[in-house]
Amino acid sequence: MKHIALLMLILILGCSVPNISSEEKMKITSPVFQEGKTIPSKYTCDGLNISPPLEITDVPKEAKSLVLIMDDPDAIKPANKIWDHWIVFNMPTTTKKIEEGKEPQGIHGKGTSNNLKYQGPCPPDAEHRYFFKLYALDTNLSLQEGATKKQVEESMKGHILAQATLIGTYLRK
Repeated sequence: MKHIALLMLILILGCSVPNISSEEKMKITSPVFQEGKTIPSKYTCDGLNISPPLEITDVPKEAKSLVLIMDDPDAIKPANKIWDHWIVFNMPTTTKKIEEGKEPQGIHGKGTSNNLKYQGPCPPDAEHRYFFKLYALDTNLSLQEGATKKQVEESMKGHILAQATLIGTYLRK
């Protein structure tokens, strides 16, 4: 009833109708660092080199799988390519948390260092940005363990329902 009364008031006053949707956008966050802030050294090559805890919210109901890609676009300067740190695909859509130091359920792709598991930040030259990119897909990918980021991204085309990004930074001292 409140919504009807609000709409009637809007129509009477000639205002535009607000977005009343309660559906939120998918998010990926971490309790150990904020968007655009420093990733604690514990999660880097200078520390324990374990994955940070991550939290996932508002995955679309129609999603069939999740993809997580962590990469470093600032590595382009010295290495002339984006450095892929972590690739996991066909993750269950029920994944709400990735615990510290744990690999999520799913199939692991191959990072730039031929790693199949998390590889933490280790910038050689300056402060770098690390993108934790989460995708909700309307399908499972028909790829094997060890698929490259390029193969995963090609397979995702036309299947992305939602995406979210968390960016952290790191500078070696």
